[in-house]
Order: sequence, then C-alpha cells, then structure tokens
Amino acid sequence: MIEVIKDKKVWKEQIALVSNSDFYHTYDYHQLSKSNDEYPILIKYADGQTSLLIPLLLRDIDNSDYKDATSVYGYAGPLVQHIDENFNVDDFQDEFNQFLQKNNIVSVFSRLHPYIEHQESILKGLGTITALGNVVNIDLTDTIENQRAKFSRRLKTYLNKSRRSCTVIKGNIDEHLDDFIRLYHENMRRVDADDSYFFTNKYYHQILSSEDYESELSLCVHAESEEIIGAAMFMKKGDIVQYHLSGLSEEHFELNPIKLVIDEMRIKSTEEGYKYFNLGGGLGSNEDSLFRFKSSFSKDFKEFKIWKYIVNENVYKELVSQKLGNDHAPDILEADYFPAYRAVKKVTEV
Repeated sequence: MIEVIKDKKVWKEQIALVSNSDFYHTYDYHQLSKSNDEYPILIKYADGQTSLLIPLLLRDIDNSDYKDATSVYGYAGPLVQHIDENFNVDDFQDEFNQFLQKNNIVSVFSRLHPYIEHQESILKGLGTITALGNVVNIDLTDTIENQRAKFSRRLKTYLNKSRRSCTVIKGNIDEHLDDFIRLYHENMRRVDADDSYFFTNKYYHQILSSEDYESELSLCVHAESEEIIGAAMFMKKGDIVQYHLSGLSEEHFELNPIKLVIDEMRIKSTEEGYKYFNLGGGLGSNEDSLFRFKSSFSKDFKEFKIWKYIVNENVYKELVSQKLGNDHAPDILEADYFPAYRAVKKVTEV
C-alpha cells in the first residue's frame, strides 16, 4: 500500500521509526531545500512489518500535465524498516510504478545515501544506478587515538600548529551566525562557486534552528587576535554526523582553521557515541584538492551513487523532442543531464 505524506508531524513520526534516517531525510531540510516550484512528499510503502520511505521533491513540468521528482541536495534515497527475506521487492516496484504513472510522474532522480543499506536492492531494475565517486568517512566507533593514527603525517603537523595558535568554540545563532555567513560567502566567492551555493540569511538561521535534528556551529578563534577565522556547520541525526558547510578567512590559510574544527568535532562526536562522520567528497564527486583535503583524515571511503528512472519513456522522449526542437545534435545539451528536458540549451555563436 502506497501513502503520500505531506504533513510535518506525520513525516517526523515516520522518520523517527527508522534507526538509520539522516538529517537529509527530514521534513525541515526538504522545506529549506525546495525551490519555489517544488513541493516535498514522503512516499510510504507498507507490507506487513516492512515499511519503505522515499522522500522526494515533486515538480510540475511546464506546458504539460506531467510532473517529475528529484531529491534534495546531499544524501537521501529510500529508508527501510524491518526488511527481511520475506519482503517481495517485485510487489513494491509494481505498486510504486502504478503510483508514479497514476500521478503523471515522468521521471525520478535521487542522490542515494552511502551509509544506508538496501537502497540499491530495492531500486534495482527501476532505471539506472550510477556510482559517481567516493565520500570520506571517519569511523567513530574506533578509539580517538586510532582515528588520529590514520591521519596523514602532514595533517598531524598542521593540527599541532593550529592548536598552538587557535581554539575551537561552540557558536550560537545570535552571536555568531553573521561571522559564519561572512566566512562562508568569502569562501564561495574565492572558489567561484555557482549561485546555488549562496543561501539567504533566513536559510542559515532556519537550518540551525530546526528540531528535526541536532545542529552545531563550530568556530575557530585565533588566540592572539581573538578573531573568528574559520567556521563550520555540522548536522547530527541517528548515528551520523554530517560536515555540511564551512568557511575560512583567506588571511589565515596557514593556520588551517577548518582542519582543526573538523578534528575537534571528530573527538566530540566520538565521545557522544556517534558511529559515522561523513566529510563528503570532492566537487562534482571528483578526486580533486577538496577530496584530498578530506581524505587526509581517513582512507575509509564509501561509494556515492545516484538513481535515474524514466517512468514513461514515450512522454519523456516527447518532452525532450519539444525541448530540442528539430535539432537533435547531442552537443546542445549538457552532458549526462537528467532529466534531459530540463537541461539548458548551449548557445553557439556564429
């Protein structure tokens, strides 16, 4: 049986029943992440003792009676409660397909969660699942000393230097949010980030105020000047700590404030009993300088995958054809963009 949940209270109750749910599955994060043309839904499938929960953002397709679905930015995908060998995946997929077709949903895209089991086995046969790269995990079930022993030699040197010059404190919204925003935006401008990485002040305030998960704002303070030179947001839910957003002062690169903030959160989260500390991956899931920075903390990598599903191939092709017009040249769409009918045409100068 398929049920669509939109109410915050019911969404929160259902997510709470699943032990491995994460910050990215919560109602509040979906509300914060959605665009103006998107509305969050939590699809629930129940069969005996087994429940599946699939959070999605539903969107109308312009100039049509159709919709498609996507996921929030981050790591989402299905959650499973009480699955065993008696669960019939074919029954679920049949009913899920009927739901999608009945609601004129042409395609579904979701980023999957590297730490959650059963996602691939549940979705296998519905479209394609593609591995994009790795994310870096710090195993918080290991001792604090053993975790540090796996750091690169250079990272240990950087951290020793940082601790001699800086301290890490827990921030609060009223006193420190403006400092975080300043450092984060400075960081995004420095790396020439896309506009989508810049958020409103309301976003930062609300993401730290939600009661759906625990959030923490950590600040690195320069001991001599008492200036805040680095800051990061961490989100905690279930067994997982997520390194979400961060920024640092360009003038204090050499003090490596973000490395110190991450290390202090590692120690604290281990003491609090969390199991996983996800540092994420590189930009676009590439093994770039950002990935190398994160992997200096740990070589425990987990594979990040995405799911693409064309529900109605005929309508999908028709929508793509309408988007392309009579020009079906493959280079006019962004490579690998899904769904293709939402891609932006490349403009070629003559």
